[in-house]
Amino acid sequence: MQPIENILKNLLSQALQTAYDIDADIHIETPKDASHGDLSSNVAMTQARTLKTNPRTIAQTIVAHLDESPYVESVNIAGPGFINFFIADTFYHQVVPEILEKQDAFGSGETGQGQSVNIEYCSVNPTGSIHVGHARGAAAGDSLARIMDKAGYNVTREYYVNDAGNQIDNLAKSIEARYKELHGHDGTMPKDGYFGKEITELAQTIKSKFGDAYLGNDAAIDFFRRHGVDLFLEIIKQDLADYGVTFDVFFSEQSLYDDNEVQSTLTYLKDRNLTYEADGAIFLKTSEYGDEKDRVIVKSDGTYTYLMPDIAYHKNKIDRGFDTLINILGSDHHGYVNRLQAAIEMISGHTNKLEVNLLQIVRVFQEGEEVKMSKRSGRAITLRDLIDDAGRDAIRYFFARHSLNTHMDLDLDLAIRKSTDNPVFYAQYAHARIITLINKAKSQGYDIDPSHMTYETLKSSDARALLKWLSRYPGVIEEAAQKREVHKLANFVHSLSSSLHSFYSNVPVIKASDQRIVEHLNLMEAVRIVLSQSLNLLGVSAPTSM
Repeated sequence: MQPIENILKNLLSQALQTAYDIDADIHIETPKDASHGDLSSNVAMTQARTLKTNPRTIAQTIVAHLDESPYVESVNIAGPGFINFFIADTFYHQVVPEILEKQDAFGSGETGQGQSVNIEYCSVNPTGSIHVGHARGAAAGDSLARIMDKAGYNVTREYYVNDAGNQIDNLAKSIEARYKELHGHDGTMPKDGYFGKEITELAQTIKSKFGDAYLGNDAAIDFFRRHGVDLFLEIIKQDLADYGVTFDVFFSEQSLYDDNEVQSTLTYLKDRNLTYEADGAIFLKTSEYGDEKDRVIVKSDGTYTYLMPDIAYHKNKIDRGFDTLINILGSDHHGYVNRLQAAIEMISGHTNKLEVNLLQIVRVFQEGEEVKMSKRSGRAITLRDLIDDAGRDAIRYFFARHSLNTHMDLDLDLAIRKSTDNPVFYAQYAHARIITLINKAKSQGYDIDPSHMTYETLKSSDARALLKWLSRYPGVIEEAAQKREVHKLANFVHSLSSSLHSFYSNVPVIKASDQRIVEHLNLMEAVRIVLSQSLNLLGVSAPTSM
């Protein structure tokens, strides 16, 4: 079914064209007060300055030019110019049969039109475990990929392995120092070395397997570098797998150097007159593409800045044929975004080729106090700590509820609480309630029957609320995918769960007549399908019992 939001947008757009010969960006939202309608638009107010007319007058003109629709029962104007729509039952009555027919395919759309999208997220340096900030990025990227897949995009999930540069050199030297110490030799840790116990554990593993073969060995440092990266990457992959996060591509930064892509990208930029030399360094003309100033890509000593291999990496993505590149990065990259987007515009010729979403800070609380250090390791809180303490479902759901550009507090006590004030428990309990209800009905001889729908029993406010939310689902998927806002789906899950709990409490499903029982069971099964599917898109399980 076509999202009702799109139907209303088309009606409003046509009315604006007819009345004023203008196009506008039209927003549809749910009024806080149900008496104001099922859906509403503020388009009259947003166009008041352009049209230099009172918004209520604009609203009256728009409504006068609205085409009739079998799905719109009535329209009114409220306040300064809100246009409120009351949706006809004929629209809501389509939803249950369609869900029961399409099952998990319900809500799948063509918004993406097969566009090829690369989403890069959670690219943790392979020098340690995933911490809480990376965990938020992993959840966001994975859920966004799932939602965009469902909306019709061709999505590739990518992890950029930072296996080159100073941090990896320091990792190798740190492992070597601990390896020497285990053999009774002095080991000098580098100034910016890694002092965690996992470094010693890795050195012990190498000693157990290879003995003293890498003492004084010319190939030792390369071995420690490769072995360290491989080990930490495996730890990261395992933690992510337990978190429900997988990737299609693990792209090695080192491969850019091995395959000469960094140098060839530099040549590409030079040949197109996008660089210049000054004070012995090479600058990129990013100021001509929206950046505040030009950026150094090759320092006066001949070494690359961080930007240069990053440009080469994104050129590699573009050469692989992606229509859109999406990066989910930490908030510490805020000052880096403009220069990177300018560089991508240079090499792609498109202003919006690269989208960057920045993650804001996460604070973890337990027993009312902020927790900054892991109880197990005495260091920063890791993804493994979160999974062990609260479980994958709770952590994934709590992260999904918040927009990426907002700071958030993660309450571990609430996350593990088995009560309806815990939002993930509340949603999962809704799903389990439906399963229990359907199984009980089946034990009494009733079953799901899609052909058994007269809708005579679905006119209560509780039933209509469920039909309303079910019909909104395709539009929620479309909006979450287009705006890259996972929390839109999490908000929907909460609203649908709330309506289900209200219905369950107020409607005596199995105590009703035969006609009502089967019709209500159909409705319950439709809710179960959408709720299960929505939770899955958020990386959360849909349990059959609680």
